[in-house]
Amino acid sequence: MRKSIHKLLTQNQTFISFIYGLIVVNVICLVLESYSEYRTNYHLFFEWFEYISVGIFTLEYLLRLWTAKYEEKYANRTGSKTLLFFVSTLGLIDLIAILPFYLPFLFTIDLRVIRMLRLFRLLRIFKLGRYSKSMRIVKSVLNDTKSELTITLFIAFILMVISSTLMYYLEHDSQPEKFASIIHSFWWAVATLTTVGYGDVYPVTSLGKLVSGLIALIGIGIIALPTGIISSSFITKIQNKNKQSCTCPNCGTSFDSHS
Repeated sequence: MRKSIHKLLTQNQTFISFIYGLIVVNVICLVLESYSEYRTNYHLFFEWFEYISVGIFTLEYLLRLWTAKYEEKYANRTGSKTLLFFVSTLGLIDLIAILPFYLPFLFTIDLRVIRMLRLFRLLRIFKLGRYSKSMRIVKSVLNDTKSELTITLFIAFILMVISSTLMYYLEHDSQPEKFASIIHSFWWAVATLTTVGYGDVYPVTSLGKLVSGLIALIGIGIIALPTGIISSSFITKIQNKNKQSCTCPNCGTSFDSHS
């Protein structure tokens, strides 16, 4: 029975489509609830839909815990398969997607905190990663480029610190309220290096403008680095996927898809 339930959770397309649709409708309801007229007129509907959704997601989560020992990725892992699923990325996403609903029943929580906890309902969208091939590719690409992206982010952080320090010493005397400290200057560095250019803080001295222009040009390159890394990995993944589709599943012989 346990094995059959695991097969239902992981391979049954009807069940997968149902959960997929339920997640999408949850996100739509969360957006609609932000409108006061919908929230007032359809309060009962939103409330009951939340109860039903949480009930289904909770049952799914408990069944996945119960059938975790049949997960192929845990086949060669030692220790409790249930614990492995519990601490896995998808397991934690499943837990966080339902936990905020139960917390007010377990603890006395301030109303403002409850409102903040409701925002965690949006995390249910990440459950789509289990069912969507596209999101699985995105996850795979991010895992493959993790080290390169970490290095890029570290370089960007160093440049932001240097830029903030430079602009503090160049602009502090002219704009002591906007460049009050290096930490205050950090906001300008973020807006400039990411090429957002928010415009609320900007240099007024000639040297400050010159340095600001150079930093903005460097920022274009910094933004291009992770974009290029991720794009390259995506192309490689798609090419590998196309090669696999042009391979005989029985004998492994490659063939030309155009022949």
